[in-house]
Amino acid sequence: MADPNLVNDQKLYTESAREHRRLSPVVEKSNQFIKISNQIDDDINILNSDDKDLKEIAKAEIDDLQISLEKLEKELKVLLLPHDPTDDKNTIIEIRAGTGGDEAALFAADLYRMYTRFAERNSWKYSVMESNAIGIGGFKEIIFSVEGDGVYGFMKFESGVHRVQRVPKTETSGRVHTSAATVAILPEAEEADIEILDSDLKIDTYRASGAGGQHVNKTESAIRITHI
Repeated sequence: MADPNLVNDQKLYTESAREHRRLSPVVEKSNQFIKISNQIDDDINILNSDDKDLKEIAKAEIDDLQISLEKLEKELKVLLLPHDPTDDKNTIIEIRAGTGGDEAALFAADLYRMYTRFAERNSWKYSVMESNAIGIGGFKEIIFSVEGDGVYGFMKFESGVHRVQRVPKTETSGRVHTSAATVAILPEAEEADIEILDSDLKIDTYRASGAGGQHVNKTESAIRITHI
């Protein structure tokens, strides 16, 4: 990360920093695994000694260390699973009220608050892109973006239909209603560097038709650009 050539290439630096963050937990857990394995080996050597007190201490310590080692092994297996590069992307979340009328809109608002609180706890940034609110504090639809480390990987399994059964605030007779809202979790598309050469363009100018007086009929004010 301290390589000057890396710092000068902003795109490469960002990718390397993301990869560094992803691999850091693997390195940390691996070092812990090696340390505990070495401690167990040392305790096994003590079991072969003649000191009864030390042997009892070592035996008890081995049992505890074995539990820690098994836990670390499971965590490492998860961390070493093939990584989906899409998981590192920022995400766009779309929440739409389904069946249930105003109560469904209130449920959609509850989902929005839940996701934004989760984002705050993880120090992610979020911003509303589009919303359609109703007067009682609900949303018929709300679309917002979330930015942070591994956002899409955390959120992608939230996609689908969410349902709730409860007595709505709008219900006066105390009946339980079932309301639904749909959630779509989309990875944010990255900007693509596209170079279009002048030689790949066909530019035609011609006289426009329709309203506009004599000007549009006398000048070639309409332009059509075609990518060949």
